[in-house]
Amino acid sequence: MAEVKKEDKAKDKKKKNVKAEGKGIRWYLIVLWSMFGIAVTCGFGLFYGISNEWFGDMPTFEELENPSTNLATEIISADGKVLGTYYIENRSNVSYSELSPHLVNALIAIEDIRFYEHSGIDQRALLRVVFGLATGNDKGGGSTLTQQLAKNLFPRGENLSTPQLVIRKFQEWVTATKLEYNYSKDEIIAMYLNTVFYGHNAYGIKKASETFFNVEPKDLNIEQAAFLAGVVNAPSRFSPIRNPERAISRRNLVISQMATYGFITEQERDSISQIPIDMSEFGVLDHNSGQATYLREYLRGTLTEWAKNHTKPDGTPYNIYKDGLKIYTTIDSRMQRYAEEAVREHLSLDLQPAFNKHWKGYTNAPFSLEEEEIENLMELSMRRSERYRVMKNAGISIDSIRKNFNKPTKMTVFSWNGPIDTIMTPMDSMRYYKSFLQSSLMSIESHTGHVKAYVGGIDYKYFKYDHVTQARRQVGSTFKPFLYSLAMQEGEYTPCTKVPNISYSIEMPDGKFWEPRDAGKTMFGEEVTLKWALAHSNNRISTYLMKRFGPEAVIQMARRMGVTSHIDAVPSICLGVCDLSLYEMVGAMNTFANRGVYVKPIFITKIEDKNGNVIEYFHTEQVEAMDDVTAYKMIELMKGVVQSGTGVRLKYKYGLKNPIAGKTGTTQNQSDGWFMGITPDLTTGVWTGAEDRAVHFRTIGLGQGSNMALPVWAIYMKKIYADSTLNISQGDFEKPLSDVALEFDCELYEQEQSQKNTVVAEEDEF
Repeated sequence: MAEVKKEDKAKDKKKKNVKAEGKGIRWYLIVLWSMFGIAVTCGFGLFYGISNEWFGDMPTFEELENPSTNLATEIISADGKVLGTYYIENRSNVSYSELSPHLVNALIAIEDIRFYEHSGIDQRALLRVVFGLATGNDKGGGSTLTQQLAKNLFPRGENLSTPQLVIRKFQEWVTATKLEYNYSKDEIIAMYLNTVFYGHNAYGIKKASETFFNVEPKDLNIEQAAFLAGVVNAPSRFSPIRNPERAISRRNLVISQMATYGFITEQERDSISQIPIDMSEFGVLDHNSGQATYLREYLRGTLTEWAKNHTKPDGTPYNIYKDGLKIYTTIDSRMQRYAEEAVREHLSLDLQPAFNKHWKGYTNAPFSLEEEEIENLMELSMRRSERYRVMKNAGISIDSIRKNFNKPTKMTVFSWNGPIDTIMTPMDSMRYYKSFLQSSLMSIESHTGHVKAYVGGIDYKYFKYDHVTQARRQVGSTFKPFLYSLAMQEGEYTPCTKVPNISYSIEMPDGKFWEPRDAGKTMFGEEVTLKWALAHSNNRISTYLMKRFGPEAVIQMARRMGVTSHIDAVPSICLGVCDLSLYEMVGAMNTFANRGVYVKPIFITKIEDKNGNVIEYFHTEQVEAMDDVTAYKMIELMKGVVQSGTGVRLKYKYGLKNPIAGKTGTTQNQSDGWFMGITPDLTTGVWTGAEDRAVHFRTIGLGQGSNMALPVWAIYMKKIYADSTLNISQGDFEKPLSDVALEFDCELYEQEQSQKNTVVAEEDEF
């Protein structure tokens, strides 16, 4: 009896199982036919153009042809390197031909192995999903790469209800089918990789390749490609910075899939899986990092204004953060690197340590001020700070703001050895930063005016003030070439003309006399040549020439040479008491190398839209400031500065023996050090000083331009000459096309003049 009951129970169980299986099969068939019906309906709606009516708002044909994504504007160097970007999303598109085959294989292996077989919707994958839902045995999603692209291009939105989500899924199917209809498979892969977010502010495969591995997408190797194909699944979860173990596990899963589908061998899988993810080149590129940070910030303002006055085909203004413009600059990335290295080498290894040692033990260091004056200066600095502005706008009282500035706070501060995490008051941090010497450099191509290198300060992240175009500082003796140019142009003076080296005074409008002092006592009371006077930056001879020509004429000469800043028409400008920018000074001094023609320095050659169409070309502005003979005279005069004057250390310390015209400059209290160096191909200017003029060396030996600025120029040019790919000449300057009947060897000139005088004297006797 018991056995019969067991048999009956077994039969009942079997019947129930059969019934359940039949029910499951019926549901499976219902879902299957439903999916088929939906697919037919979608196809019908697609090809008859009524999908929007059936499924709601759908992307138009124009939107599919030109999908809207935020594209970063790229700042591109003259030698084709991306210096930086302006963006909302740091994204730049690439074409399929710019992708590594390893990347394509990795993507297909992990995301959509039947990509080249389906037409946007993978029926087999859908059946797998349906079966998983029916049996509770989920084996993954059914979205194809094309469907994922549709979702990336036309996002779903947030907080969708289940019915809305279902409708949205249907929309993605239709959009995927449309994408397959309008684009090739290769184009879809490139579009997908361009739309994906990879984490760490990297949108699209180009920026991801740069951020993680500092390579172009076409140069990705197998392990790099596998990582990038896998990380898009969950950028934060698989970040090699935050979760390195998960990142390796995910990458190795992709590698395993590549082996499974025959893209690599099992031996390659086993060996590559052992390789760690190399993050040595990892770097998040933002506006504080990368090359030419100060120039990029300067161009940001210029391009923002440009965009307001230039419209796209649809009539709306360009947006430098969204429209994917390509800004082609004059900067050479190699020269820019050498310039930044030169500033860093001189200041971090030599000048700043000397400055710190120079002020060690002084109570008010690094200020040459009384305590009350220092307090007033720090109060002014506080009121100019961003922290003060934010708090003031928030309605916080001045007393509360001062308390905040004197409250110890955790912060990270700059040092030449790397950032330092510390605790100090904001007021102390401002005083700490004022102790750092700054330096700027601008280098332009002599005959084109193209700016090849631009360094606005020592570190843009911590010191935002740009000392090339934004700052105006006393120029000191670097102003003297304007005065000497006027003298050379008038014709009565030559580099070898002699003038008594005695004190001169100039009567002022109030009846008083202005008579500058000159620290140099060499050859005082003797006759000296103008070449000697400029080489030794003699103030007495400058006063003599200023008395001869007057301030207004000198200012007019400076204007013709591109100087636009205000200059007071006073005799003391011959000593450089006026404030000018490095940008103005480099452009002006370049006039001598360019045969008397001032060429306005430019930074941009052309701008293209995201499709490569040129929107605008940029050209230089030129003005004839002086004749070519005068310009050549000045080159010869300024050669004397390097041959035997204040710039002579270029020869004996740095070994630069090629023809160089130059001029040093040192201002009152050694607050500013300048050097302007001119070669046949490049005109380069360097300024060095502190943020506040009250911070400076106490002695002329350390604070003069030949010690503060000239070494930066020398280091930069030595790097330039060492790079043969730049083709920068070390030859001599070309003589003017017209005959220059002048002798620039003043000893020989003096002998010739003596012989002529003897002949004249003998003729006079008869």
